[in-house]
Amino acid sequence: MLTVEKIGGTSMSALGDVIKNIILFERSGKQLYNRIFVVSAFSGVTNLLLENKKTGEPGVYHRLANYEDFNKPINSLIIKLKQINKSYESLGLNIAEADHFIEKRINEARAYLENLANILASGYVSKEGILQAAREILASIGESHSAFNFTNILQNMGISTTLVDLSGFDDPRSLTIDQRIKKDLQNIDFENTICIVTGYAKGTEGIMREFDRGYSEVTFSKIAVEVKPNEAIIHKEYHLCTADPVLVGVDNCYPVGNTNYDVADQLADVGMEAIHPKASKPLEINNINLRIKNTFDPEHPGTLITREYICETKRVEVITGTDKVVMIDIYDPSMVGNVGSDFQIMQLFYKFKISYTFKATSANSISILIWEKDFNKKLIHELEENYEKVTVEKMAMVCLLGTNMDQPGLLAKSAAAFADNGINIKSAGFALRKVNLQFLVAREDFDQAIIALNKAMG
Repeated sequence: MLTVEKIGGTSMSALGDVIKNIILFERSGKQLYNRIFVVSAFSGVTNLLLENKKTGEPGVYHRLANYEDFNKPINSLIIKLKQINKSYESLGLNIAEADHFIEKRINEARAYLENLANILASGYVSKEGILQAAREILASIGESHSAFNFTNILQNMGISTTLVDLSGFDDPRSLTIDQRIKKDLQNIDFENTICIVTGYAKGTEGIMREFDRGYSEVTFSKIAVEVKPNEAIIHKEYHLCTADPVLVGVDNCYPVGNTNYDVADQLADVGMEAIHPKASKPLEINNINLRIKNTFDPEHPGTLITREYICETKRVEVITGTDKVVMIDIYDPSMVGNVGSDFQIMQLFYKFKISYTFKATSANSISILIWEKDFNKKLIHELEENYEKVTVEKMAMVCLLGTNMDQPGLLAKSAAAFADNGINIKSAGFALRKVNLQFLVAREDFDQAIIALNKAMG
C-alpha cells in the first residue's frame, strides 16, 4: 500500500530518530518499500539561503538583492553544510561523497548567481524576475542537500533507496512542476525501493513565486495527486493537539485524533498549519486522506484528516489562535444604508494585496482583522482620506474549532470563562456552519484566554 510522506526540517535534523521511528519502525524486508518521502531542508538551512522565516534576518539572497558581495556568505554556507554533514557520519553518511556533492552544487549555484548579478547590475532587465530566479536557485540547495544525505545513509545501510532530485539543476527543459514530477517518477518501481524526493521542485511557474516558504508541502501534495497513494502522511516534531501543550500543559491536551479538511483550513487561517492550505486543497479534491504524525512518538497513530469526517459527538476539537494580528476599524456615519461601503473598503485592501482573517460590521463601522506582518501605513493613509475615522489596535484572536460543535450554551460557556478570568471580549463572530468560533481579546490576554477556554471545554 503506497504512501507519500513528508518530513519537516526539524524532524530531518534528527535524522537518527527519523530512521529509527519512521523508516525502520516495525518494518523489515519488503515492508520498507512502497513509500515516497518528500524531505525539507535541514532545520535553519533555508534561513541561511534566503532569510530567517521568523526574524527576517537576511541570508545569501538579500546580499544579491542589495547589490552586495554574496561570495563570503556562500563560503560560510559551504562550511556550515559540511559541519551538518559531519554530524551524520555516525549514521553512516559517506562524508567525502556528501561534501563533494554539496560543494559542487553550491559552486554551480554561485556561477548562476554571479551571472544574474551582472545582468541585474546592467539595469536592462526587470529586477523582479532576476531576483525571483535567484530565490528559486538558492531555495533548491537546501532540499537537494538533505535528500542526498538521507539517500546516502539509507543506501549505506543496505536499503534500496532512490534519490529523486526535482530541483532540475542540470535540466534546461521548460517543464511545469507537475510535468517534472510525472517525468521523474514514472519509471520507478515503488514496490522495491524507498524514494527520497526533494521538497523543492523546479517548474516554469516558479514554486517559490507561487507558494514561497510553503513549497515543500505543495510538492508533497502534487506527488500524492500524481501517484494516488493509500494515504498521505506528514511527520512533524509534535502532535496536532487540542491546544498548545506549551501553554496549557501536556497533561491538559491530547492529539486531536480525527478531523476534516475544513478544520485544517481553519487552522491554517490562524497560522497553525497542519498543512499549507494550497497543499491541502488538491488532497481534499482527490479524496486522499492525510495523517499528521509525531516523529518522536512512532507508536501513536497521529491525527487523520479526511474530507467527510464529522465527529459523532458534539465537542470542540481544537482551541488555538494568534497574538500577531491587528484590527483596523473604519468608521463613517455615511455608511448606514449606503450600498457598497464594504465593497469600496475591500477594494483598497485588494489594491495593497492584504487579506483578512476576521470581519465585523455595524451600521456605521467595519472592523477588519489582518496579520500584523501585512500592516501597511499607505493603506491606512488612503482609508483616512476616504472615511471619517480609522482606528488601529493590536489584538489577539482565540478560536474554538470543530467538525460538530454547534450546541446550545457554547458561546455562553466561552464568555463565562473569559469573564471569570477578567478577560474582556473586544469582538466575536462565527459563520452559520459554526466550525470556527472566533474571539478577539487584548494581546496581553492571549495566553490566559487559551488556558481559560481549554479548561472550560475540558
